[in-house]
Amino acid sequence: MDRLKLFEGELKLMELLWEHEGASAKELSLLAADAIGWNKNTTYTVIKKLVAKEAIERSEPGFVCHSLIGREDVGREEAKTLVRSFFGGSVKAMLSSFMAEGSLSDEEAQELRLLIDTQGKKD
Repeated sequence: MDRLKLFEGELKLMELLWEHEGASAKELSLLAADAIGWNKNTTYTVIKKLVAKEAIERSEPGFVCHSLIGREDVGREEAKTLVRSFFGGSVKAMLSSFMAEGSLSDEEAQELRLLIDTQGKKD
C-alpha cells in the first residue's frame, strides 16, 4: 500500500463498507445515518473522495461499492503514522507508553513476546 492517508470520516465509512462489502451507495448512506449520524450528501461526498483515492470502487448498476484496500493494510499504515508522529519512529517507545499505563493484559504481553521472538527469527 502506498501510504494512503485516510481521514477519520473516511475511516468510519471504510469500516461500514468492510462490514457490508458490496453495499450500494444508498445502503451505505442509510448505515452511516444510523451509525454516524451523517446525511446522504455527506456519505456521498466521502464515497466520492474514497473513489478518487482509489480506496473503493463504485460500479453500476446501483452504485455498488467494493473496497480496494483492506482493513489490516490501513491499520498497519495508521500504526506506522502513530509511531512516526508520536514516538519518533520507535516501536519500543510506543510499547513502553502503553505498558506504563498498565493497558496490556498478561495475555497480550505474552502474545507480544511471541511476535517479537518470531520477528527476531525472520531477520
